[in-house]
Amino acid sequence: MCGLLGMLTSNANAAQFTDAVERALPCMRHRGPDEAGSWHDEDVVYGFNRLSIIDLEHSHQPLRWGPAESPERYALTFNGEIYNYLELREELQDLGYTFHTSGDSETIVVGYHHWGEKVVEHLRGMFGIAIWDTREKVLFLARDQFGIKPLYYATTAAGTAFSSEKKSLLEMAPELGLDLDLDRRAIEHYVDLQYVPEPESLHTGIRRLESGCTATLRPGGEVVARRYFKPNFDVTPVPKGREQDLFDRIAHALEDSVAKHMRADVTVGSFLSGGIDSTAIAALAKRHNPDLLTFTTGFEREGYSEVDVAAESAAAIGVEHIVKVVSPEEYADAIPKIMWYLDDPVADPSLVPLYFVAAEARKHVKVVLSGEGADELFGGYTIYKEPLSLAPFEKIPSPLRKGLRKLGQVLPDGMKGKSLLDRGTMTMEERYYGNARSFNFEQLQRVLPWAKPEWDHREVTAPVYEVNRHMDPVARMQHLDLFTWMRGDILVKADKINMANSLELRVPFLDKEVFNVAQTIPHDLKIADGTTKYALRKALEQIVPPHVLHRRKLGFPVPMRHWLAGDELYGWAQDTITESQTDEIFDRGQVLEMLKEHRDGVTDHSRRLWTVLAFMVWHGIFMEKRIDPKIERKDYPVDL
Repeated sequence: MCGLLGMLTSNANAAQFTDAVERALPCMRHRGPDEAGSWHDEDVVYGFNRLSIIDLEHSHQPLRWGPAESPERYALTFNGEIYNYLELREELQDLGYTFHTSGDSETIVVGYHHWGEKVVEHLRGMFGIAIWDTREKVLFLARDQFGIKPLYYATTAAGTAFSSEKKSLLEMAPELGLDLDLDRRAIEHYVDLQYVPEPESLHTGIRRLESGCTATLRPGGEVVARRYFKPNFDVTPVPKGREQDLFDRIAHALEDSVAKHMRADVTVGSFLSGGIDSTAIAALAKRHNPDLLTFTTGFEREGYSEVDVAAESAAAIGVEHIVKVVSPEEYADAIPKIMWYLDDPVADPSLVPLYFVAAEARKHVKVVLSGEGADELFGGYTIYKEPLSLAPFEKIPSPLRKGLRKLGQVLPDGMKGKSLLDRGTMTMEERYYGNARSFNFEQLQRVLPWAKPEWDHREVTAPVYEVNRHMDPVARMQHLDLFTWMRGDILVKADKINMANSLELRVPFLDKEVFNVAQTIPHDLKIADGTTKYALRKALEQIVPPHVLHRRKLGFPVPMRHWLAGDELYGWAQDTITESQTDEIFDRGQVLEMLKEHRDGVTDHSRRLWTVLAFMVWHGIFMEKRIDPKIERKDYPVDL
């Protein structure tokens, strides 16, 4: 695990950029406080920050490897973990290759020499990879199939720079000649969806290699990306009476994934919200570590605490449980720091409690497991039930449906049946945009007067829908979420907020073998018996306590609606809006009016307000240089 930073120069003048790389590297020291350094040849300069997890004494980066006739042909720098590295190592040794370390990094570069770009199809893990072939003068970049680990890049006349974090590229902007203008299309996408969708960033000159893609480039050339991960959701009918076979395959795949995710030379803990996903991961992890520590966070309010649920689950599976309760004051104070770590804003209020629980966990462990990805893979969101409820509309002749559509449009908002009529007469492409849309277009124009209809969420979702037309409705929604909400929100906060605390987060549900089983589940075994994730729940009957099996999705809920209307955050929000220098972007008067409407109980604007507020804080840090995120250097013990 590390933060990688590098540059492929256009004119074989890498030595001129070593100072810039070394200056930019500390921007992401949090990703790897255990070791740092740089390396260059005439074409490429690398920088790295290492968080030592496996093979602590060796596997230093950049890692040089090559065959006997050219022993230093390749230079690799790599962010992530390869969980099947032992199996791949054995396979490659049987093919005659020699290894000099006992870590996972060397497995990647040896595999690249043997399989070429197809090495990514053999890797089971999370990764951002850069391999420089000194003989062929080709740089190879890759990201894991789901996008758990990030990889930014910027191409200018000077060359192509790439990094695990955007802020390091921003630091190198003078040497690169990098365009730092804001991308208005990306801003509209962010306000619409609560996150900046891949491959965009809010800066026009910086982009991201998309999840499940590789890229190659040569000195002076462009980044040529290729998609290797094409999830198909190849649903397989299950013969009546053979459902248990499927449930057993799910359980076996998840058990194997957790076992491999526990591979580390440091202590591994687990987050625990109390819902079925995190409880399953913790229960399986305990089989490999009887002294497993689990961690959760929550808020004390109105005589109720969400942490009670997690504590109940921890007691049921027999693990030691550590709780961090976050106050509204702590919450507000941490927001600038969190926006700095994110690189681009993500309007998810759960980022803040996640930051605090990660900080608490890092006092005890260096790696944690978590339950992200279960909902997308196994059909866990309640909205996935919608195709069932809207199925009767599919039987209505098209002309009549059009008439009902017009009727729905003239009915007043809030009238009983209007929402059902509206959604039932829409196509899936029109009605489902993932889990995160904050504004309809009318609301969007209220705060973004310059917003363009052609830049709305459909610009992001249309290419995904074009690919998944052959899938059943539930699978189409899952497929869309894999490429939107999950990689735009869920995995960004999983990576950035935990790495902010030099804590490695591992997500066993997002494993290629687990996915291979999950994508075969027919929709009637995802949404069944009045619940979601039906097949997963059946698979976990012997793994999680009975009281957890049908518990609703929990996560780390935040009382944002209550706080923005009350003394907790109303004053902070008002000051943030008033002081922000974003008049060329937002209509400040309308945003203040929305805040007042929210406080007065006219409309719940909490999600929309939080989207704007997060951007304003981000803008104050990165563009105005007005807000100090107050980043502190943290020194952690290496051997937790």
